[in-house]
Amino acid sequence: MGEVGVGKKCLASFILPDASIVDALNFDELLVSLECCSELIITNIENSPNLQRLIQTIKEKQVRIVATSKAAFSNEFIDDLFSVKFDIPSLVDRKEDVELLIKLFEIEAVTLFGGELKFDVADFTPDLSQNAKSLKRQVMVSYLHQDIQDKELMQIIENYLHDKIGSQSDYRKYLYLYEVPLIKAGLDRFGSQLQLSDKLGLNRNTLRKKIADNKEYL
Repeated sequence: MGEVGVGKKCLASFILPDASIVDALNFDELLVSLECCSELIITNIENSPNLQRLIQTIKEKQVRIVATSKAAFSNEFIDDLFSVKFDIPSLVDRKEDVELLIKLFEIEAVTLFGGELKFDVADFTPDLSQNAKSLKRQVMVSYLHQDIQDKELMQIIENYLHDKIGSQSDYRKYLYLYEVPLIKAGLDRFGSQLQLSDKLGLNRNTLRKKIADNKEYL
């Protein structure tokens, strides 16, 4: 058991490499699988709509089962059937695995999108909000962004804005999408508001006001 993205299905598939994987919510499919399989991986077993019947069928068919759950829960039928339990910690507590996963996802990104292994992790802060799930998405997006062109960037912003605009103050409302990354990149590169105001051709007071206006994003 463990949070989303900690590797429950990976561990289960390592234990039963040839087993099919069925979500416990798909109860009818699960019963059919129990009829024809000798091994089975059941995900989210805590969400089964009829846990007692599920356990009974598993015992009757003598199917070898590995089950996963997102959280610990107590159930007499489960405790009777599964004598061995693993609690997989989140990636926040597995820093060494984070580095390995970043390398793995980088290789996947190269395979999917082409290019070279050149992912810059120097200033990379891993998104572990959903463990490996959020980390993989972050690595994939970051990899694509390394070579993004201006037209591609504008297309992304256009798609984002398309269904959001329509009020009479949209220009002011969405100006932060341009100003915030410009200010963040400038401060990171030039190190001070004084130098940044000079490079942007802005009055220092104007820059300070823009920073104050966008403080929730900076």
